[in-house]
Amino acid sequence: MARIAHLSDVHFGKIAHPGIVDAILGDVNGEAFDLVVVSGDLTQRARRHEFTQARAMLDRFQAPVLVVPGNHDVRAWWHDPFDRVFRSARRFQTYIEPNLTPTFTAPGLAVFGLNSAHGLTIKGGKIRPRHLDAMRDYFAVQPPDVFRVLVLHHHLTRIDALGGHDIARGAREALVAAEEARVDLILCGHLHRSHVAHVELAPKVAGEPGHRLVVASAGTATSSRGRAENKATNFYNWITADEEAFRVDERRFDPDAGGFATERTTAFDRT
Repeated sequence: MARIAHLSDVHFGKIAHPGIVDAILGDVNGEAFDLVVVSGDLTQRARRHEFTQARAMLDRFQAPVLVVPGNHDVRAWWHDPFDRVFRSARRFQTYIEPNLTPTFTAPGLAVFGLNSAHGLTIKGGKIRPRHLDAMRDYFAVQPPDVFRVLVLHHHLTRIDALGGHDIARGAREALVAAEEARVDLILCGHLHRSHVAHVELAPKVAGEPGHRLVVASAGTATSSRGRAENKATNFYNWITADEEAFRVDERRFDPDAGGFATERTTAFDRT
């Protein structure tokens, strides 16, 4: 069995409640997770003190941590246009993670982090071909029955239930690569809305079954920037997988109780 805690859009600089960071740390550390995933936007304005706070939180998780940057983690145009274009992720790499395509491998589990936050984009994200090549190479050497997870900040497909929203440039190519790599689950964020859905990809050969991908879009874990039905609400996810199935538990923060509890559970057979 493999277990992952999935946080996104932490946004140090816009923390929602006193004690919410301690609450999520306690909730995660109270369970036996193989990995903690953070799918971007650890900061609000990519400031040094925000990265320092984010680093301190990450260091308090007991499980290993895999982190990718979000659009708020790269330098803003108005701070330094040169840094934005040519060194946009420098602070993220200094304080959080030097590798922009991190991986995690354990028995029964293979996780690849894909960077979608770049200086030449504003907020919608972009997937670079060389990062897709790295993803293909990583999954190509994993055992065929391993639970395969792709992590990035932005969405690769539009989710009807979430209305009109951004998808990353190069999303179609990334979805094809994920299908070819037999990815089971995509973990992302960006929209500050908690939602779990499956995406049926068309078969390459008529009459054959298509590949199903599950997309778990995490809400904002700790910030005051929830949106739509998740306004003023904080969520993160638990993922539990075995050889035959997996489930996603959406954990919601209750300010009155001062802790997180499961709001919804969605289960899927592994195809």
